[in-house]
Amino acid sequence: MIDKIETFCLQILRKIKLGKLADIYLAHKEGMRYLVFGVLTTVVNIVVAGFTYYVVFSGFAEELKVNLSTIIAIIAAWIFAYVTNKLYVFHSKTNHVRELLREIVSFTGCRLITAVVEVALMNWFVTRLQLNYMFMKIVVSIIVIILNFIFSKLLIFKKGEKNG
Repeated sequence: MIDKIETFCLQILRKIKLGKLADIYLAHKEGMRYLVFGVLTTVVNIVVAGFTYYVVFSGFAEELKVNLSTIIAIIAAWIFAYVTNKLYVFHSKTNHVRELLREIVSFTGCRLITAVVEVALMNWFVTRLQLNYMFMKIVVSIIVIILNFIFSKLLIFKKGEKNG
């Protein structure tokens, strides 16, 4: 399904005389897919964060509201990111439960590092500096995307002989 959508979009680019853009996409397909799914993961993160911050935890103390909203949003984004990165970006194949567990533990471990960074930055900017929650969520998400790509590419979804 993803391949069909991708092919359709590339055909549109060629029809509207943006074939060079399609060529660039194809030349850097893994990175471009990571970018697309990274944006979608960020959307999941921001939507869940906004909903929990402004609706679910609206009556809570500011620091607790920031922390709970950020953590719940991170978990939702983790699930989405793991599935899309495994299946559509890095095409990681695991043949045994042990390999799958190693991959999940690596993914979770690396994402825990960026989650700590995200929660710390959100706390600093929103509760200490009193900056807008949603604006800072977007800014911090950019930093997290970059860190997550580095971890995903180098440590989690490593291409081995069978991962082609």
